[in-house]
Amino acid sequence: MSTLQEMAEAVISGNAKKVKELAEKALTEGFAPQGIINDGLIAGMNVVGVRFKNNEVYVPEVLIAARAMHAGMDVVKPLLTDSAIQDKGTVLIGTVKGDLHDIGKNLVRMMLEGAGYKVIDLGVDIAPDKFAQAVEEHQPQIVGLSALLTTTMVQMKNTMERLKDYPVKVMIGGAPVTQKFADEIGADAYASDAATAVEKAEQLMAS
Repeated sequence: MSTLQEMAEAVISGNAKKVKELAEKALTEGFAPQGIINDGLIAGMNVVGVRFKNNEVYVPEVLIAARAMHAGMDVVKPLLTDSAIQDKGTVLIGTVKGDLHDIGKNLVRMMLEGAGYKVIDLGVDIAPDKFAQAVEEHQPQIVGLSALLTTTMVQMKNTMERLKDYPVKVMIGGAPVTQKFADEIGADAYASDAATAVEKAEQLMAS
């Protein structure tokens, strides 16, 4: 098994210490940083993403795998130029105003980072104006809005209104959110879970 295959396996099993050691070993063996990320770290997270979608693993395992992936990223990232990291695209995410839930959003962030996106996480309770300011500042291709309360879903609509003049695609998700609601407010995509969010992001980037 090659060093990168071993690294992918270590990410899947959530062994952060081993991932870090293998990342260092891969660099001494002459692997390019981008290759280590794509063929070692992201390859492992992709497997975890598929298993999560199929209910073969659950949130704790995803979080442990993501932590292991980040241990490898910390070794490799300083050697990358900014342009190499941003190749896949930038996604800006946040939980809408009035909503303080962040577990779902954090999972989406980890899965997107695991798939090779640069993710800017605004946090929770984010007003429409704050989303707009962040879009101007970071120029993302995609904005992800999360809500866990039916009462805060209206803020998704308000944020959509606020962002309509910006050249960004908007993806929404959260427990009470549905495809029907996404269609009603004019969102570009709806993701039912974190693994689907990555698939939708890929589709939005390609469209």
